[in-house]
Amino acid sequence: MYPFLFHSVFARMDPERAHGLAFAAIRGAAAAPGVRSAVRLTAAPRHPELRVRALGIDFPGPFGLAAGFDKNAVGVDGLTMLGFDFVEVGTVTARPQAGNEPTRLFRLIPDRALVNRMGFNNDGSAAVGARLARRRYGRRTPYRPNAVVGVNIGKNKDVPESGEIRDYVTATERLAGHADYLVVNVSSPNTPGLRDLQAVGRLRPLLEAVRAAADSVAGDAARPGAPARVPLLVKIAPDLADEDVDAVADLALDLGLDGIIATNTTVARDGLATAAARVASIGPGGLSGAPLRGRSLDVLRRLYARVGAPGDNGVVLVGAGGIETAEHAWERVLAGATLVQGYSGFVYDGPLWPRRIHRGLAELLAASPYATLADAVGADARKAAP
Repeated sequence: MYPFLFHSVFARMDPERAHGLAFAAIRGAAAAPGVRSAVRLTAAPRHPELRVRALGIDFPGPFGLAAGFDKNAVGVDGLTMLGFDFVEVGTVTARPQAGNEPTRLFRLIPDRALVNRMGFNNDGSAAVGARLARRRYGRRTPYRPNAVVGVNIGKNKDVPESGEIRDYVTATERLAGHADYLVVNVSSPNTPGLRDLQAVGRLRPLLEAVRAAADSVAGDAARPGAPARVPLLVKIAPDLADEDVDAVADLALDLGLDGIIATNTTVARDGLATAAARVASIGPGGLSGAPLRGRSLDVLRRLYARVGAPGDNGVVLVGAGGIETAEHAWERVLAGATLVQGYSGFVYDGPLWPRRIHRGLAELLAASPYATLADAVGADARKAAP
């Protein structure tokens, strides 16, 4: 049903408008208790064998929705209703930001890919923080369980280099107390100069400042119920050179970072099935989806070889980029990912996509020699070790 709907309706719309309509439908279903319950039973059956403990958090499974879909934390209940084990909201900036001028989201259907240059359009950290606070500390119901919510933060595009750290700290102070984990995004290609922050010399003071700000929020007695310590991750680009990937891994170990997300979108356009003229007409932006799979997997493997298993040093690896099937997710687990994320596959495969991923992962785990999903993390790397 969804493939027909996608090709006959959504594919004929502007992608950003289609996203808005689909997301509104998800939120509408989640707002109706009877509909929400029926959808959850259909779309999100639980597989207890896929439960994961990571970042000090008990996840119902390893598969989450990557940042970018729910930029403003307005649809967490609807997205978990569909079966996502965690939702990463954002990217959120210190101040509200309109983002780049439309048109800014494009489909490359022959490649099952997207190109975006959204430019961190969001309501700002004060508004998103207030929304998350209402959700976290509001009344729980059987239809509104306490979902795992990560918050992805970035910088406002008009902030000069001298103010970048302060910008991230402001967002952290407003959001860390309401997040299950926090992600520093230094890898979007759509904010001028942002990727320069991946250079270790600039990344170290940024992460140190964000860590200190998050700790001050968590330790604030005026915030009852705030987490004792908010896990901090960094999200990196697939376009980093191998030696720069190694440098980020070493920095994570040195700082005691909680995790690394590998990877964000790419600026590369190699090997696409979409006509070259069409690709050129779209212009700049971050490419996500199937073409990203190979490089994202390579980066993940390199990180795991550098940081080892989470039990060794506490650095949790999150695999993202080109994950469309349970086999792709399983491949990331075997390569070293404790958690995995997707986004573009949701656009192309629809609301039952999380269900298919979970069912397939459960089958792959059952057919494997591993008793738990945690046992499978990094198994391929361990086999290859001398």
